[in-house]
Amino acid sequence: MFKNRWWVLAASFFGMIVGPGPILVFSYAVLLRPVTQALGVDRAIFSGAALLATMIGLIGGPTVGYLIDRYGARRIMVPGVLLFAAGISAGSLLTASTLVIYSLFVLGNLFSAGASPVAFSIVIARWFDQMRGLALGIALAGIGIGTAVVPQYTAYLVAHDGWRSAYLGIAVAIVVFAWLPVVLFIHEPPAFARLRTEKRAVSDHLPGMTARAAFAHRRWWSMTVAFFLGGLAINGTLSQIVAYLGDRGIPIQLAASTLAFTGIALIVGRVAAGWCLDRFNGPVIAAICFAIPILGILLLASGTGGLGTARIATTLCGFGIGAEVDLMAFFLSRYCGLKAYGKIYGVSFACFNIGNTVGALIGSLSYDHLHSYTPAFLAYAGALVIACWLFLTLGAYTYPAQRHAPGIADEPGEAVA
Repeated sequence: MFKNRWWVLAASFFGMIVGPGPILVFSYAVLLRPVTQALGVDRAIFSGAALLATMIGLIGGPTVGYLIDRYGARRIMVPGVLLFAAGISAGSLLTASTLVIYSLFVLGNLFSAGASPVAFSIVIARWFDQMRGLALGIALAGIGIGTAVVPQYTAYLVAHDGWRSAYLGIAVAIVVFAWLPVVLFIHEPPAFARLRTEKRAVSDHLPGMTARAAFAHRRWWSMTVAFFLGGLAINGTLSQIVAYLGDRGIPIQLAASTLAFTGIALIVGRVAAGWCLDRFNGPVIAAICFAIPILGILLLASGTGGLGTARIATTLCGFGIGAEVDLMAFFLSRYCGLKAYGKIYGVSFACFNIGNTVGALIGSLSYDHLHSYTPAFLAYAGALVIACWLFLTLGAYTYPAQRHAPGIADEPGEAVA
């Protein structure tokens, strides 16, 4: 009963609710102000710790991708998600020591790849071909739910039990919503399982580039730089929005509620982008999705309005970030193929995560040194313009959908989607 691809899709959806995106970006946005105030440290120290952690965590995505390609998703994700929860719980031990802050941030990020979209997207890409865009959109829409719920959950814990308990509560949520579904439902398609049983290399039976060939290709660089800039701009904006509103006297829970609008828009953007990718020109869809957040960021840069303006801005940003991870997973499978998909996607996703933390650092530095977020917002808008241009240079897919894709199998007797 629980062995078909739709349960895999459901487990991926729930796992993404408490994945690294909602946890490391959006709970961070809520915790930034109360933790730095309690510890008496600058916001830039927190953002710098997140950047260093992401840089070290760069090895996580490619490593998890390689291990899943070699050993299968279940063997890697079951311990990986549990270690991610343990790493997050360690945040309850933070002190004012810069060394402790940096060390615990590294610990939380180091194990995040096992619970990331990299791992779940590899499984989805193997189960779905012609419906791959929509399937990825549905699975990764869980990040939208997380974006709406995790900040509110975090703010509630901070308000009622303190920020240390918030870290522990977040870890419990990861176990319940990610680890248990992975244990119960994540498995490989029959064709992949047979190849491993026969000790045959899965990559030899899949279309696509080797990792070395992909990393030397202009299109991979164009995509990866575009996604880096998108993460820098959109998540950079969203990481500062609660602190931005808090500085204007808005209570933390009300400020955090703006991210609920982001979550709703993220879900719409993710599913809409996935549906469109299966039917229309992908690079054009990507450029449109990245152009929409520019309007929201410029609204914030104008300095006009208050909570209402912030909600409009975060909604527009949410639509863009909603499409981004879906676009990355889909584009890499269509331009680079599935042969070394895990490793290639792992590197690209790591670069995207670096963009997220660089964006947060830019915002914090802008506030700490210029006492304004406006310069950072203008830089974010410029980064998105460049990303849109890069998408429009990609051209046609190298590995378009096939009626019967080699190596991709569904349930016995079930047509390939």
